[in-house]
Formats: sequence, structure tokens, C-alpha cells
Amino acid sequence: MSWKVGAACALAVLVFGLADPFAKVSAPANAVSAAPPRAVWRAGFAKPAAIPFPEDNPYTPQKAELGRRLFFDPILSGDGSRACVSCHLPDRGWSDGRPRARSRQDSDLDLHTPTVLNLAWQEGRLGWDGKFRDLESVAFMPITAPGNMNLPVPEALRRIGADASYVQAFGRAFEDGTVTQGRVEAALATFQRLIVSGPSPFDRWIAGDEAAIPEPAKRGFDLFNGRANCAACHGGWSFSDGSFHDIGTGRDEDVGRGRFVPNSTALRYAFKTPGLRDVARRAPFMHDGSLASLEAVVDLYDRGGIARPSRSRDIRPLGLTAAERADLVAFLGTLTSDEPGGTALAEFGPAPPKP
Repeated sequence: MSWKVGAACALAVLVFGLADPFAKVSAPANAVSAAPPRAVWRAGFAKPAAIPFPEDNPYTPQKAELGRRLFFDPILSGDGSRACVSCHLPDRGWSDGRPRARSRQDSDLDLHTPTVLNLAWQEGRLGWDGKFRDLESVAFMPITAPGNMNLPVPEALRRIGADASYVQAFGRAFEDGTVTQGRVEAALATFQRLIVSGPSPFDRWIAGDEAAIPEPAKRGFDLFNGRANCAACHGGWSFSDGSFHDIGTGRDEDVGRGRFVPNSTALRYAFKTPGLRDVARRAPFMHDGSLASLEAVVDLYDRGGIARPSRSRDIRPLGLTAAERADLVAFLGTLTSDEPGGTALAEFGPAPPKP
């Protein structure tokens, strides 16, 4: 069944539901202290009530539809062979399944393709090293990069403006059909904020279905929030604090956020905390794609990574048993949505093309 979004509030209702079983409920003042830790932790992952949009780029269905079309259209690449979706595949958790992004020359770019899933909740600067001030500022870096889409801004605007159907679409989304860089950025960002992870077994468990996830995953959840301390950075519904941390990866010139804040010891080798929704679909992992599996990721955290002055204070050797590491992996698996593609997108528009 399909429906047409009429307004931002209507979208939020349709995506998240009128009666939200995930919503936080006020409790007596002494309830938190009396509750067992697991119940308190579960409350911290409650589902948000709506998709947030910035005041200077509010949601409209016309703008979102324009952004959707641009996201899937190779018109924004120099030779017409690539689109945004070429690297952000819905059934790969909106990444690409490669250690590092593929260049247009079929070689490797510098970094692993980050997911665009749940970007509406990613606070602060974006990109593995924080090079983007916000989602609106992301689009034209890959579009203009010679190794990526290789299309200069003036030519991108000329191409779109020469297409009568695009001019009409810009006229519906904005006050007239003029094609500008800012409007392309606004439309793409609006669409990408609709890319939202769908319900997962973890969500059903949070809602009260104790049979939704197995016992090893529940033990993994306790470790995630307790002794392993994963939730220190991967907290909240999207499982990200939106910040930058050195977790003991990155070597030599691979300094992450430290490239832009060179005088900060803490930000040397620091990279953006990715969200963990649909993480099992997004192998390989880390900013450089160096870890092939979730088991390898858990092993890295268990070892504590590289000990150095910039390493986060929350990263330390854990001494987990093999069974505990397996429990953590089992928990991470429960974050996989029932269907790939994102709830808002699946309801909003036609199914995306297969890679």
C-alpha cells in the first residue's frame, strides 16, 4: 500500500505511528532508583516522536520528492555513470559493502562509505572527520570530486536547468523553477532525512515483547550498557552520540578530526561515532573498512585498541570471555530492521533500483 505525504507532521505520524509504544512515560520520582538497571537502560533507547528538520530547511513533500529523484539520478555525475545511490545502497545499510568507497576509475577512495541511515538524528559536524558542517553541505563534495562523480557545480546546475521536468520540480519545491546549488543541497538533505531505519527485533523487545530477542542478546545488551560501556558513545535511539573519538584505530597520517583541529590531543585519530541501526548489513566496518565482521569489531574493543594520549577514556581493555563477546554480537544483530531500505523511504516513494 502506498500513500502521499502531505506535511511534515503527517509524515511523522505515518512513519512513527499515532500510538507510539516506544514513547517514554512519566514515572514517579522514585521509579528510576527502584527499577533494575536493564529497565532503566531500555528506556534510554526509546523511539523519537518525529523526524527532526532544521528551521532553515523545513520539510515539504515536494522538496523531498525532488531530493529523492536527484539521489537516484546519474545526471549529477560527469559521465552519467554514478549517482548518490551508487555508494549508498539500501540493502547494504545505505553503505556499499566495500572496505573503501569505489572511485570512478574503479580504485579505492580514502575512506569507507558512511551510511546515510538516520542522519536526521546525527548531531554536530558530519563525515568521518567532521569536514561537513551539516547535511546540506555534504552533497557537492562527492559530486565535484574528480575521483568520485567529477561534475563541476556550474555544469551540474546547467544540466538540471536544461531539463524541463526538473525545472517544474524545482518550481513545485521552491517559489520558482530556478536551479541553484543551495536548492539542490536542500532537496537532497530533505530526502536523506527521510531515510529512517525500520522496526527491528530490538524495538519489539523495548516495546515489551520479551520473546522478540534471545537470551544471549539480552545479556549482550547488559554488557553493552554495563561493563563493556559501549553506550557511552553509542547511546540513544540512533546509537550514536554524534561526537568524535579515538577508539584505538587510525595510524600515521590517518588522524581523522585531528586534521581540522591539529592542536587537540583528544581529537587526533578521532572519527565520527556511527549509528548502529542495521549495522549487520554494513560490513566491513570502521572509517577505513579494516574490520570485516562484527566479531572483529568486538575483539578490537575488547583489546582496547592502540594505547596513546588521544585514546578515549572510555576505551580500555575489557577482558571479555568468548561467550560475552558472542553475546555482544548477538545483541548487535537485533538492531537489524525487518526490511532494508528505511521505513520513511519505503512508505514515501517507489522501491529503489537494485545495485
